[in-house]
Amino acid sequence: MVGLKPDSFWGNRIHYLKLVVIHLMNPSTWKIGLIAFGVATFFTGLLAYSYFIEPFCLVVNEKEIVIDGWEKEFDGFRAVLISDIHGGSHGVDAEQIQRMVETANAQDPDAIFILGDSIATTHIKTIIMMPVPETAYLLSGLRAKHGVFAVMGNHEGAYDPKFVTREFEKAGINVLDGEVAFIEKNGKRLRILGLRDHLEMTTWADTANDAKGLLAPSEGTGSVIVLEHSPDVLQAITGELLISNELKIMFAGHTHGGQVWLPIFGYPIVPSSYGQKYAAGHVKDAGLDMFVTTGIGTTTLPFRFMVPPEIALITIRSK
Repeated sequence: MVGLKPDSFWGNRIHYLKLVVIHLMNPSTWKIGLIAFGVATFFTGLLAYSYFIEPFCLVVNEKEIVIDGWEKEFDGFRAVLISDIHGGSHGVDAEQIQRMVETANAQDPDAIFILGDSIATTHIKTIIMMPVPETAYLLSGLRAKHGVFAVMGNHEGAYDPKFVTREFEKAGINVLDGEVAFIEKNGKRLRILGLRDHLEMTTWADTANDAKGLLAPSEGTGSVIVLEHSPDVLQAITGELLISNELKIMFAGHTHGGQVWLPIFGYPIVPSSYGQKYAAGHVKDAGLDMFVTTGIGTTTLPFRFMVPPEIALITIRSK
């Protein structure tokens, strides 16, 4: 190295290397580096948790809802809500669905309501991640005192809702695609109205009129529970569009609870026109109680953070 000039090629690099070494030996540099490493490690850990751990969890979200005018005969009615299974999606294999079925049955429910998107389509809508007959077979193990009821979601709508309906009904699931079912006890009746998926609807007014028509023959005979995939449809059955004076509660899914919940920010992305208002849980809007379950599977991104896969157990009390 003897004879190198300061502005020579190697001289400049040796000088630069000396500066780097001096900078790295500075205690403040080590502190900044350790902080940066810690932050990077922390966020990498969160990302790993949201991919490798939480999507494979399963919790039971219990909620008691008191409803004015709810029949005394159905006081304590226990409804298990299952939505957005997305069979074959990240974290939702046959074993997970079987665990979900066993957990649901263990709640000793009066009824089980499946709220759509039990299948998972890919970006090619005619391709699904788990065959419908396999999903239906796994769900055939669900048991409730008054039966298992289901509505279709947008993934079924994009694939083949008639085929899904046939397979589900073979499995003993009562699919309500614009239909009314009844639960009777001691001479009293609950009416279960299953609405079509929101993407199959035209206008809110048409939706309300159709629902009124479905309920009209049994009007005055008992409280109404509405099953619908998207919570946004609450706006189509309440207020000036109220479909029945006996409408008591609506159950929905679709949002996945955004799949991610962050402190301060809440749910950053919610597939609802009403944003975080309808993201998850018990909502009281336009005079109607609604519960939005955050579902089981994932779509778009294979992550869940602070929004674990859930079965909702709703106990309804009369006021």
